[in-house]
Amino acid sequence: MSGLLGEPVDETVEQRIRESFNRQGLMRHIGAELHQIHRGVVVIRMPFASQLTQQHGYFHAGGLSAIADSAGGYAGFTLFPEGTEVLTVEFKLNLLNPAQGEFVDAVGRVVKGGRTLTICQLEVFSSSRGKRLQVALGQQTLICLPDKSRKS
Repeated sequence: MSGLLGEPVDETVEQRIRESFNRQGLMRHIGAELHQIHRGVVVIRMPFASQLTQQHGYFHAGGLSAIADSAGGYAGFTLFPEGTEVLTVEFKLNLLNPAQGEFVDAVGRVVKGGRTLTICQLEVFSSSRGKRLQVALGQQTLICLPDKSRKS
């Protein structure tokens, strides 16, 4: 993945993203972690657990979708101004291959940032015995909203 990542974010942006991510109960529940944070690119890793599989033993598409959505959301959030929040307006994910292995990485990458709407590409890769395979590809639209939890 090196070479595909954006420039590093400053400490304030990274802290804001980590604090937001840590408030997500679902990410905690599925064992997902923020793996890399760069300007316009975020990677979220989810380790294998039998509780995250479907009936054939592959990672469940719901788990893949959840980390892809969050990776894209936080990729967009790296570009949003202080005092704003991010919400997903829509996303679509195509499943390309069954996901199996030790872990999966979701890569969210900003394609076009805007004042209100931001478009991201979503990719999910499985890793098994040192081999990486793309298992999903998608697109997402985000909206930048004022952070209502902050007092003016």
